[in-house]
Amino acid sequence: MLLSLRKFSSLFFLGTCLFFISSPSAFSFPLLSDDIKNVLVDGSYSEKSEAFTNLSDLAVENDGTLEFLQQALEGNVVFHKEEKLFYVIKEIDDAYQLTAVSSDEIIDIDSKDGYGKLKTNNQVRQSLRQDIARLQMKSSSAQLRKLALEEIIKNPSEENVELVKGFYENEQDPDVKESMELFLSLGVIKFSDDEAELNSAIESLAGNLEPVVINELKVFSDETEVSALKKKADIAISAIESKIRFYEKIEILYFGLSFGSVLVLAGIGLAITFGVMGVINMAHGELIMLGAYTTYVIQQLMPDHIGLSIIVAIPCAFMVSALAGIAMERLVIRHLYGRTLETLLATFGISLILQQAVRTVFSPLNKTVVTPDWMSGLLEINSVLSLTWNRLYIIIFCMLVFFLLLLIMNKTSLGLQVRAVAQNRNMARAMGVRSSRVDVLTFGLGSGIAGVAGVALSLLTNVGPNLGQAYIIDSFMVVVFGGVGNLFGTLLAGMSLGVMNKVLEPWTGAVLAKIFILLFIILFIQKRPQGLFPQRGRAAEN
Repeated sequence: MLLSLRKFSSLFFLGTCLFFISSPSAFSFPLLSDDIKNVLVDGSYSEKSEAFTNLSDLAVENDGTLEFLQQALEGNVVFHKEEKLFYVIKEIDDAYQLTAVSSDEIIDIDSKDGYGKLKTNNQVRQSLRQDIARLQMKSSSAQLRKLALEEIIKNPSEENVELVKGFYENEQDPDVKESMELFLSLGVIKFSDDEAELNSAIESLAGNLEPVVINELKVFSDETEVSALKKKADIAISAIESKIRFYEKIEILYFGLSFGSVLVLAGIGLAITFGVMGVINMAHGELIMLGAYTTYVIQQLMPDHIGLSIIVAIPCAFMVSALAGIAMERLVIRHLYGRTLETLLATFGISLILQQAVRTVFSPLNKTVVTPDWMSGLLEINSVLSLTWNRLYIIIFCMLVFFLLLLIMNKTSLGLQVRAVAQNRNMARAMGVRSSRVDVLTFGLGSGIAGVAGVALSLLTNVGPNLGQAYIIDSFMVVVFGGVGNLFGTLLAGMSLGVMNKVLEPWTGAVLAKIFILLFIILFIQKRPQGLFPQRGRAAEN
């Protein structure tokens, strides 16, 4: 029930038989005449549409017509088959609550026997939407008037054009007035024969990105016999199409940056461990997977706080993957330093063990992490460009993780020791740096960041035992392309590969896009083996 509907101002007058003032605490519905009741029960669909329209035309302030039409549109109106009394039905557990139309009587029933549902079809529902929009145009709420115009603009009938004209002069809200101007221009294009009016309307519509605008201009261009107007309409269509192509490129760039952010999060931990320790960690994808499963478990433990659970999952996923990485380093990898091929085989074996462990604990079936409300929905820039909030948050999250890691590497003693070991391990040891301690902390840090990447991935895809395998190759491509151990190189490489992937996908498909990117990296490495930003130091030179 929308209490704000009591603020509607009326431009129509009605006989006393339909006037009804509702109480603030109850449903407000109109009085229905016997003729309207008979039509709604036994009439044809076209007769029902006409009855609803007549009811909306006769509506007065606070008579509940708008609420009644909305309930009818949602399919919540029933009637008693014998008495032809109308009710709004609401299901409560296994019973039903009926609120009588034309009175505030509330009835509780266990069964719908003896009651019939008010039947509608697409024609009636479309008519109802238009009737509701016309009533909303009388609202004191600018937001409701704007919503009403968005509905009315889908059907620029002469009746609706005259309705909007009646409200235009007194409209104070600039956004609503702009929407009215758009609608009236469309009305001119559709119904006017005056060449001066048509010229002015086409000029006002040029560059407007509403889908209905370009459709109406194309119809007008095909039907008009005036060559000057046709040429002007075609120019306006070209301008709109040019803008649409521009915003499509912006959308591709946005999707590319969001995918690149995932690649950066997935690859940046690997860049640290690979750059410092020279370990090819084939279990890095499974560390990402552990972070994703940690997010799923946290949500199961906090079912009533989904929004907060994502925040809680970030440090938890970091700790779980970091501890798993430290265990790997202490138990296996520390014995294989300097033997690159053996570290590759050992970590590949660990990845298989982790996958099977997850299958045993969680089953092989994919799990779903619920996206919280504050990450759902769209940021609507205009009619053709909308940015999903979850991808925008992932881009921001990637930047936060990157700059936090940069801060650790450049402003802490651990970061200084990591850079020293990466550049020249033997010299670092000679200067008193405990390289074994640096190794375990570095591996834990890189693994923890992989877990954080799992949190981001869990919001974009299903969580399953094979989640990490889908990103391990991409992670290595990011590291190699950017330059081993270089954070800025990893950032630039991840974002570049993400954008390249999304640019190629519409032309080649997802699989071929990855193949072309892999071929590009192979050719690039042939010319520049050190990557975009090569590592510095004697160890790197050797």
